[in-house]
Amino acid sequence: MLKGTAASDGIGIGKVLVIEEVSLDYTPHTVEDKDAEVARFKAAVDAFIVETQAQAEALKASAGAKEADIMLGHISMVQDPALFGETEKLIQGGQCAEQAFESMCDMFIMVFSQAADDFMRQRAADVRDVKTGVLAQLLGVHEVKISDAPADTILLVKELTPSMTAGINKDNIVGIITETGGKTSHSAILARALEIPAVLSVENAAALMKTGDLVIADGSRGEVIQNPTEAELQDYTAQRETFLRNKRELEQFRGKETRDADGTAYELVCNIGKPEDAGKVLAGDGEGVGLFRTEFLFMDRTALPTEDEQFEAYKKAALALKGKPLIIRTLDIGGDKEIPYMGLAKEENPFMGFRAIRYCLKNRNLFRTQLRAILRASAFGDVKIMFPLITCMEEFREARALVEEIKNELRLTTGIPFNENIDVGVMVETSAAAVIADLLAKEAAFFSIGTNDLTGYTMAADRGNADVAYLYSVLQPGVLRLIKRTIEEGRKAGIPVGMCGEAAANPHLIPLLISFGLTEFSVGAPSVLNVRKCIARWTKEEADKVAEHAMSLDNEAEIAAYLESVI
Repeated sequence: MLKGTAASDGIGIGKVLVIEEVSLDYTPHTVEDKDAEVARFKAAVDAFIVETQAQAEALKASAGAKEADIMLGHISMVQDPALFGETEKLIQGGQCAEQAFESMCDMFIMVFSQAADDFMRQRAADVRDVKTGVLAQLLGVHEVKISDAPADTILLVKELTPSMTAGINKDNIVGIITETGGKTSHSAILARALEIPAVLSVENAAALMKTGDLVIADGSRGEVIQNPTEAELQDYTAQRETFLRNKRELEQFRGKETRDADGTAYELVCNIGKPEDAGKVLAGDGEGVGLFRTEFLFMDRTALPTEDEQFEAYKKAALALKGKPLIIRTLDIGGDKEIPYMGLAKEENPFMGFRAIRYCLKNRNLFRTQLRAILRASAFGDVKIMFPLITCMEEFREARALVEEIKNELRLTTGIPFNENIDVGVMVETSAAAVIADLLAKEAAFFSIGTNDLTGYTMAADRGNADVAYLYSVLQPGVLRLIKRTIEEGRKAGIPVGMCGEAAANPHLIPLLISFGLTEFSVGAPSVLNVRKCIARWTKEEADKVAEHAMSLDNEAEIAAYLESVI
């Protein structure tokens, strides 16, 4: 058995098709006719754009508009002056087009690959895909086509790129195995959108398997079984049928209210990163947006977005939600989210340094621009403001005072409507915020618990560091106690408390969250129906019994084992 990363649920059983990378070898040389070489480069980029647009249309039909946007993002990337313009300069300096473009791409790949944030590291994969596509055009090489793969194929590639995915026939590809990529990579996102089981980051997979091998790809557990026995085939075939049956049963919860077994209602909303994702929320039966990560509006560009650009983005999301709530988190830059043009100084420990609300309060013009845009958008839907990385009352009060200041400015500006009573809340993602939750609850309109950072800060553990990964768990007693305290203090003050971290979709944690009194679950759109189903299973009395026993245990392993047995 081979181990990898469980990236897309389900079980695929079929024969391997190994997709080998095409050769993009060339000999660097100095060019004499530089204008002609620039023209050759531009022609290659134009051809790449035409092909990418066609791939985006194919991907839109097979996976959806959101996934097609990944391909369209490649077009924006290749046209960006930071890549296109600098490549042109290198060609004018005498380099051939292949060498100039590859060197620029490699520079960006190196920068993105070193980022701590999964999202930023994914940009490296995008640049590699763009590099491959443009070099293929320059060299006249035809990229691998997988549209003709036979039925019951398990696709094995080093890295599943969006351009490859555009050619996938969902009727024939029953599983995907890669040597690279994580749960947040485009490989994973696209596999989930196509509803194809996927196991990523299987080390040396291409060397260990060959085309024609019978394999089982368990995308739920992250396991690959080569040349399974008859008994294993029967076992996994039965598991696959159970998975598909459960998936069909989830559809019973579509269009239903989110209620526990006692009939108590909860808000089940979604996390998004772009205004276009709001449509996915409704398609996935989400009840609104619990977290709009606005920093993605600031990425993949060379200058700050204007107030009008931000306003249009927030307005677009608000209108798409048709009156459902939209919680917009203000800019969360720094730490693992570096935006080059913003000139953040290098820090010894950026996670403990100048980031998020701290950066915004010191860069008032930037912050004011964003807050004005959000307030203007509040006239078009149920928009709320949330501040990240709050650690003390002074930060929250200073940020909230700025909101009031901008409200006064807008009142004096005729013709600019906004919601006078817009809710302003706190993202509880630091131990400090959880400890002073009783104080914050007196002034905040709502809480939303960010479990990813709360876990990291509480346990002093970087989830990207394999040496301390054993500490990074939301089921650590210290983390659970801070979550419980935050919810209880919010409830005492009469404000809603949500959770927008990954733990909100964890079936093992749901009975504890029900018992603690959580009112809102904010999850990825694909998780909505399963979370609704999990919530519906529990009465408050049952959840209280589980929580009481779990909270009496003194270590993560015992808590995890107990919750596993209960589920």
